[in-house]
Amino acid sequence: MERIAVVGAGLIGSAWAMVFARAGHPVRIWDPAHGASDAAMGVVRARLADLHAVGLIVEAPEAVAARVAVAATLEDCLAGAEHVQENGPERVEVKRETFAKLDALCGREVVLASSTSGIPASAFTEGLAGRARCLVAHPVNPPYLVPLVELVGAPWTDAAVVARTRALMAKVGQVPVTAMKETRGFVLNRLQAALVAEAFRLVRDGVMSVEDVDACVKEGLGLRWSFMGPFETIDLNAPGGVADYAARFGPLMGGITEEQAPFLYDAETVGRVDAARRGLLARDAIAERSAWRDRRLMALAAHKRNQAG
Repeated sequence: MERIAVVGAGLIGSAWAMVFARAGHPVRIWDPAHGASDAAMGVVRARLADLHAVGLIVEAPEAVAARVAVAATLEDCLAGAEHVQENGPERVEVKRETFAKLDALCGREVVLASSTSGIPASAFTEGLAGRARCLVAHPVNPPYLVPLVELVGAPWTDAAVVARTRALMAKVGQVPVTAMKETRGFVLNRLQAALVAEAFRLVRDGVMSVEDVDACVKEGLGLRWSFMGPFETIDLNAPGGVADYAARFGPLMGGITEEQAPFLYDAETVGRVDAARRGLLARDAIAERSAWRDRRLMALAAHKRNQAG
């Protein structure tokens, strides 16, 4: 099994370590912040125990965790690795510095992938000698529970590198999707941005409360979207499929989108939404609720695995 180097040991880095280790890969994890890698190991052990408890892994959590080792230096982390997953801060200057180091230290056969949420690979790899082996592999948080990974190459990324990364991600149980070109924010964020912006607009314009907008998604759209995408959803929402749906509802849906001017997150509306959320969930309870979210995602993942088809 290929050795994996995880550079950056925050929430995403520790989650990636679990993804690769549970698939049998030896992993080395490193972070420049003192104590961060050791803290990540605590997260890894705790989350693996949770996954085992709900049946998402059958191997003993201790055996999976044993495949993850803390590296003392970046050089030690990269030694012998065939794939590097970078998870550093979301600042382009930091990405440039990190990838310059990775490019200098790794052999040309090693794939260099970034978990960046929105910075295109072209912004931090252009000047590298090995830029053809660099790409974005953007996960969804937390990737050990939400399997989608967006693969986005720069204009100069070798197609074979994208294909190799896609094969690796599929092998470790993720669901890779490939963008054919760079777009601002990548595809998943663009889809999410459209929905979130409209949710803010509806609150801003006094159409519906924060709690009820959330209910429209979690008790409505989200039920179908947990196992179908938007195109399959509309294909099944009219007897004749997509073309029939467009004929029936195209004028209505098109008219709605004409009304949807950009939402720029004005302070007043954000404040109203935040106040409504804090009335439902105290700020100091967010971490506990996030853990609840992860347990719900575990249950959903287990259900989807058992009902696959």
